[in-house]
Amino acid sequence: MDKQQNKSIHTTSLSFTKLGDGLLNPKLVLAWLLTSVGAGAGFIGLLVPIREAGALLPQLFTAAKLRRVEVRKWWWVTGSVLQGMAVFGIALSGIFLSGTSAGVVIMILLTIFALARSICSVSYKDVLGKTVEKSERGLVTGTASSIAGGGVFLFGLLLMFEVVERGVIVFSALFLAAVLWVVSALLFTRLDEAPSDIEITGNESVFQSYKRYLFEDRELQKFLVVRALLTATAVAPPFILLMAGDVAEQGILSLLGAMVVATSFASFVSGRLWGRLSDYSTVLVLALSGLFASTFLALSLIAIPYGFYDTSWFLPLLIFVFMVAYEGVRNARTIHLVNLAGEETRAAYTAISNSIIGVVLLATGLFGVLAEATSVQTVIGVFAAMALAGGLLAFTLEKS
Repeated sequence: MDKQQNKSIHTTSLSFTKLGDGLLNPKLVLAWLLTSVGAGAGFIGLLVPIREAGALLPQLFTAAKLRRVEVRKWWWVTGSVLQGMAVFGIALSGIFLSGTSAGVVIMILLTIFALARSICSVSYKDVLGKTVEKSERGLVTGTASSIAGGGVFLFGLLLMFEVVERGVIVFSALFLAAVLWVVSALLFTRLDEAPSDIEITGNESVFQSYKRYLFEDRELQKFLVVRALLTATAVAPPFILLMAGDVAEQGILSLLGAMVVATSFASFVSGRLWGRLSDYSTVLVLALSGLFASTFLALSLIAIPYGFYDTSWFLPLLIFVFMVAYEGVRNARTIHLVNLAGEETRAAYTAISNSIIGVVLLATGLFGVLAEATSVQTVIGVFAAMALAGGLLAFTLEKS
């Protein structure tokens, strides 16, 4: 097995798909696309739930099938091709359809995209564990994040300065994303993966085994609690923008390009760093990221009376430092789970983790209700407390 070639394939393929994710960006790009075709706010509200739940919840079922497959890279290849085709269809829908018909078709294609993503997610961690040395997994995923972040950074600059008409930039980016997913799939076919030893015996059903893993593995339980608390780093940014819009005297829409740049630059500068540190200790990265996020969420509240949100630099800077923390959580949680599970349980642990977190992410929709009933600042305070608790609890995890 050519270990260096496997590392290169992982890094390149993952860079392409992460770049595709950044170009698609449901919270920004697809929201803009649906608005431009007149699809209505109802469809925009479905973007994140479909994207997140569709990618996470089915993994209980896909993992059960995956563990009966000897060579698992083909699942990732198939999922990547399907994602590319779905994104290509979304771009065409935005060009040729409008109104409700565009919204319905894009939602269907986004559902296909999310389901294909669930196949890639549950298979990738397993393939990564089989084909890359434990001491180098964080570096591979972190380097891919940095490379993709650089590409999305350029995309953000194009949006910010509108080198050409914004619609041309967006549709070109979507078509490029579709190509990137297909090319990454072709590259992944060259991965040297040894067949897994398939040995499933006894009368225990798949879901009984999942239940057993969940209730018997104390370390998995603690990890899931930490990951659930640190979902605050994923769902807080929209509320930060909402709060900024409420407290600033001038609108923040003009800063959209700057915030895309800030987000991508955070991935670019921190991905490889967090990856290397994750190879040393995922526990330390999870803890530092949680504490880092909590600190800056608290600062976002403290800054309100001082007029910082009326400046052109504060909000992009706040988003940048917060996304650095999010990158740490995203990188370390992947590597920690891969290291925690053995080859025979990795797919199952991934499915259990992602399915539970999928439910948690769906439940975070209630924070919008809380914001309406109280205030956005209250929700930000809750997120700060969650990140703090997650960071502190991470210190109790065993180094894997």
